[in-house]
Amino acid sequence: MDTQALTYLFVGASFALYIGIAIWSRAGSTSEFYIAGGHVPPIANGMATAADWMSAASFISMAGIIAFSGYDASVYLMGWTGGYVLLALLLAPYLRKFGQFTVPDFIGERYYSRVARVVAVICLIIISFTYIAGQMRGVGVVFSRFLELPIAWGVVVGMGIVFFYAVLGGMKGITYTQVAQYCVLIFAYLVPAVFISFMFTGNPIPQLGLGSAGVDGVTILKRLDGALVDLGFTAFTDGTKSKIDLFAITLALMVGTAGLPHVIVRFFTVPKVSDARKSAGYALVFIALLYTTAPAVGAFARLNFIDSVHEKTYAAAPEWVKTWEDIGLIAWTDKNADGVIDYGPGAPFEGRPVFSEARGAHGERLLSNPATINANEIFVDRDIMVLANPEIAALPGWVIALVAAGGVAAALSTAAGLLLVISTAISHDLLKKTFRPQITEKTELMAARLSAVAAILVAGYLGVNPPGFVAQVVALAFGLAACSLFPAILMGIFFKGMNREGAVAGMIGGLFVTLSYIIYFKSPWFGAVNTADHWLFGISPEGFGVVGMAVNFAVAFGVSRFTAPTPGAVRALVDNIRMP
Repeated sequence: MDTQALTYLFVGASFALYIGIAIWSRAGSTSEFYIAGGHVPPIANGMATAADWMSAASFISMAGIIAFSGYDASVYLMGWTGGYVLLALLLAPYLRKFGQFTVPDFIGERYYSRVARVVAVICLIIISFTYIAGQMRGVGVVFSRFLELPIAWGVVVGMGIVFFYAVLGGMKGITYTQVAQYCVLIFAYLVPAVFISFMFTGNPIPQLGLGSAGVDGVTILKRLDGALVDLGFTAFTDGTKSKIDLFAITLALMVGTAGLPHVIVRFFTVPKVSDARKSAGYALVFIALLYTTAPAVGAFARLNFIDSVHEKTYAAAPEWVKTWEDIGLIAWTDKNADGVIDYGPGAPFEGRPVFSEARGAHGERLLSNPATINANEIFVDRDIMVLANPEIAALPGWVIALVAAGGVAAALSTAAGLLLVISTAISHDLLKKTFRPQITEKTELMAARLSAVAAILVAGYLGVNPPGFVAQVVALAFGLAACSLFPAILMGIFFKGMNREGAVAGMIGGLFVTLSYIIYFKSPWFGAVNTADHWLFGISPEGFGVVGMAVNFAVAFGVSRFTAPTPGAVRALVDNIRMP
């Protein structure tokens, strides 16, 4: 059976599994739709949390950004795992003891305010849609390559699958689907990593292979450093980011992790408070399997890429170059007309590749972009590195098919969790708890499903038109969570004197500052130059959530000092939440 047939088989079988689980675990009540009835065992919840967490950014894009950024990308490894320590210690058990359905539920009740609830819903929707854009983009990338569909149609297919098991099963269906998706994605990530590590170093453990000597007796990292320096790049093990930006991004990712609504809601699904901590511990173990492997995958991928394309003629380039070129994720422009691919620092042309239908003298697809003056001739979308790695290393077809199924599982698992929190926020927090408290449970459940449909449509649009590559888009979502929801939740648990006026003002202030900074530097509307020379305090948009968080705390405490104190009943609620 050829690779394409195996890909259809693996991806199709995984889809059948997910849909079968959704039918088996169909939600019949709002409790099952929102929190799976609160009966999910800790180990299953840890696995589902890991799948919910390890999105397209983790599976598809993180190793790609490590491959091209080297040491600087360590912020993603530290930030995205460290956040679970904060969750386990500071938030998860207390929120589970609170015993409601959603993050806005906690904020609305703790701050005795409908306004606080609505502001939390707005923050949640902005965060979730920013995050989900990366997931749907990941689905499109996987489908466009392995199922030979345009990226837009790949997104549409992914929307259909998510629609089926998220709308039908709710949290109950999503939870058990995510357990299956975790098994698929972690197996798909580890198998090629083991293969490639063994090929490079003779050591089948990727984490150890990264520091092992290759067949030439030189360690992989030293060999990669040498190759990059010879080409004019910064050494892989050297960083270019400032210390303050490294610190800011890492902290923003950690705090943002602890404030992400689709992660927090998972801790409402376990039977008792102690299970919330256990779930966070299990989740960290399951996540670490992938995150400790990612540096090796990124390093092997970059080295493989250089060996495969640099100073090779286009005619002699591996088939995978032309395959990914056909879907617009690799491009070559022959600047010196010698027929040889030259790889070096700098962008090969303006922006992303704009292909024409014409072919060049060597058979390459011609580009409409004006060429830049540097020597680099090849563009590679960093989101493809994990997906292309098995092809670059010439691994068996079944491994390539397995990676395709894993990439789809990673993107769909997180997309489903995000869609659920959006639909829950709209149906439960806005409709039931704010504007239409008299509606029946049946009507609320129908509203949740209709909200999920609307959210899927918006997510599909963002997947076709994403504001950046997957990991970058996701990093922005973490900054937004760090500056808005996390401070409100933390102060709600540990500061009895924080009142509704302070919490609302803090969320609005933190979100406004961070969102304005991101839009200024990331959107095309202002023409701002997104370089360190122009950043405030030298902090990039990905790390500016830390400044927004500081603004949130400062505004909240300042406003609370000059407004009415917290009622006694709310102080008693806080004491009860924190009581062992």
